[in-house]
Amino acid sequence: MTVREKAVVLGAGSWGTTLANHLAAGGRRVALWDGNAANLERMRAERTNAKYLPGIALHESVEVVSELVAGLEGAALVTWAVPSVALREVARRVRPALPPDALEACASKGLEPAAAGERPRRMSEVLGEELGERPRAMLVGPSHAEEVARGVPTSIVAAAERMEWAERVQQAFFAPRFRVYAQDDLVGVEFASALKNVIALAAGVSDGLGYGDNTKGALLTRGLAEMSRLGIALGGRRETFYGLSGMGDLVTTAISRHSRNRRVGEQLAQGKSLEEVLVALGQVAEGVNTARPAQALAATHGVDVPITREVCALLFEGKSAIDALAALLARDPKREG
Repeated sequence: MTVREKAVVLGAGSWGTTLANHLAAGGRRVALWDGNAANLERMRAERTNAKYLPGIALHESVEVVSELVAGLEGAALVTWAVPSVALREVARRVRPALPPDALEACASKGLEPAAAGERPRRMSEVLGEELGERPRAMLVGPSHAEEVARGVPTSIVAAAERMEWAERVQQAFFAPRFRVYAQDDLVGVEFASALKNVIALAAGVSDGLGYGDNTKGALLTRGLAEMSRLGIALGGRRETFYGLSGMGDLVTTAISRHSRNRRVGEQLAQGKSLEEVLVALGQVAEGVNTARPAQALAATHGVDVPITREVCALLFEGKSAIDALAALLARDPKREG
C-alpha cells in the first residue's frame, strides 16, 4: 500500500477514531464511518470525538462520513472497529460495496453469542461467513486507544491464517511507536484477545472489593492458565497465550485506569447493578458480551473455567462479588499448571 491511498475505518469509538488518526498520520486519506449519526455530526463540526476520545483532534486527512456505501468507494484498506455484537450487521451492509481488492484489518474483539445448538463465532469467522475468504487479518494486543492517540509506544499483533495476509496488515499499520508483529495462529490470537476481557473484569472485582496486589497477581496468573486451557482446546497454540494478544493484553486490560472491563468489575463489586454500570459507562465492555459464549465453549469442550464461571454468575445470575470470590477460594487444593 502506498501513501495517499484511501483507507476506511468502520466504527468511530475511541479505538476506531485512534486508528483513523494513525493511518492518516502515515499519509493516507481516511474515511471514518459510524452508525451513530448524531455523534458523526458533532465530530464533523468540532473535528474531535469528544464522546469517546476527548482532547484528541482529528487529523486533517480524516473525513467523517455518514454514507457507508459512498464512503467505501475506492478503499484500499478497510478496518473494522465496531463492537462485536454489531459486526455481522455492518458486514452485511458493507458486502455490496466492499472493493474486491481491499485489504481488511479487524480490530473488533470478542465472541458472537450463538443461537441454541450453535457455537459462538470468532470475529474472523463472522467476516468470513458474510464476506467470504479475502486478504484479512485481526489487529489486536495491549493497546488502549487513549495512549496510542497520544503517541505512547505500543506493540500489537496482526494475525491471519495466511502469514502473507498478516504481513500485509502489519506493513499497513507499522510505525516506530506502533510496532506490529505478524502471527499465523489466528485461532489462538482471537481467543486470547476475547477471553482476557473476562479475566480483566474479574480483576476489577478484586479492586472493587479492596484487595491488593497479591490477589490480583494470583488472579491474573490463574486467569491466564484458564485462558490457555480453553484456547488450546479450541485449536490455539499455547505460546500465543503468553504473547502480546494473551498475557500482554491481559495485564494491560486488568491494571489500566482506561480499561472498561476492569471498571465494570470494580463497580459491580461496589454494589451497582450491571444495567446502571453499563449506562454510566456509555461504551461497550466486551467482557460482558464474551463471558457467556466463553462459558458455553468451555462446557462443550470439557474445560474447567472457574473464574469465567463466577464472572457469569456475577453478571447474569445475581451472585454477589464477595460470594463469587468465596467460591473461588473454596476450591480444593490443586497442582499448579
